[in-house]
Amino acid sequence: MQKFVVTGGVPLSGKVQIAGAKNAVLKMMAAAALTDEPVTLRNVPRISDVKIMREVMSDIGFEVRRADGDLMEITAARATWPFIPLEAARRMRASFILLGPMLARFGRVILPNPGGDRIGRRPVDLHVAALEQMGAEISYRNGYYYAAAPADGLRGARIAFPTVTVMGTENVVLAAVLARGTTIVDNAALEPEVDDLLAMLRSMGARIERTAERRIEIEGVERLGGTAHTVLGDRLEAATFAIAAAVTGGEVMLRGIDPTHLGSFREACGRIGLSFEPGADGLRVLALDRELRATDVETAPYPGFATDYQAPVSVLLTQAAGTSTIHETIFEDRMDHLRELARMGAAIEQVDERTARITGPARLHGAEVVIPDLRAGATLVLAALVADGTSVIDGVEHVDRGYEQIEAKLVALGARISRIEA
Repeated sequence: MQKFVVTGGVPLSGKVQIAGAKNAVLKMMAAAALTDEPVTLRNVPRISDVKIMREVMSDIGFEVRRADGDLMEITAARATWPFIPLEAARRMRASFILLGPMLARFGRVILPNPGGDRIGRRPVDLHVAALEQMGAEISYRNGYYYAAAPADGLRGARIAFPTVTVMGTENVVLAAVLARGTTIVDNAALEPEVDDLLAMLRSMGARIERTAERRIEIEGVERLGGTAHTVLGDRLEAATFAIAAAVTGGEVMLRGIDPTHLGSFREACGRIGLSFEPGADGLRVLALDRELRATDVETAPYPGFATDYQAPVSVLLTQAAGTSTIHETIFEDRMDHLRELARMGAAIEQVDERTARITGPARLHGAEVVIPDLRAGATLVLAALVADGTSVIDGVEHVDRGYEQIEAKLVALGARISRIEA
């Protein structure tokens, strides 16, 4: 086990290269299972979730090679063991994204009930119901889903999700590209990571079109080919470093990110008092000598304010003048980090499990705190950067799931942070 030791009070400045998006690359790795030809992914982040997915795919029988730098090469010629172990699913919920492509290409797969971050119920019943509409037979026994496609393959269907589900949308798309006939997905997710996956699949020969804002139509093809694709920048990592600049009163240039993917985040932060300047070199975040103002935020599916922004922005609101309200609409139990912020001196009133009021500006102080999940981990690092004194943060493995060398990037911006063995 490892810990972060952070001494706050240093304004951050400089440039930071944003890594490839975790929420895109894992789905693109799964997409490589749809062809027996090599697939090359560029801008692959060095995070533990990618490592876990690589191990899972290797166990299935795929060749997964990490090349120099940020390249990964995957060849899924055969699946000698179409089984996902329980331990992998406990460590990473995204392993369930293999359901769609494995059924489409190989006709069967056994997956455990997925785990991942403990942020409330994240059921996969919508995934299962959608694949059953396409002809799959899926049963659940002793913690595992046993899934099989018909002998003549999956068939196209009209899928209407009752609520927006990002990975559910992606699982259906990954199944539909090799299914017989046409699949129409209504109430489909709009996230940039989803559209980047669609672009990759088109480059492999898939016939996919977003015919309306929340409608995706797929005409199944007999086979897909290999491709080379560059993963888009991680908007969630970009938001984390933008807040790091803001809470420390610094100025940071975010490189490798499309500013349009940060629309709702930039709008909310603009109300708080941050300034963003797009340029040829990236997106500059300015917070020098600016008074931060309270505001209310509510999470919503993209293009709304992302649930993954909620925890980091709560640190920003501790430094804003007035009382702010955060309302979480996507997941329950995603406010555990607020207890740790309160221990550091934040003035927080927990209204219920989905709503909290934060009054600022608060003078945070160093403390020993524990990370409960991935985004909360980044949140506590942000709080430690602005706090007086030194903080010790336990649970670093959660941060490593989604952030590539976060402490090295922060040190390059002037932060005083180190990683130690517990």
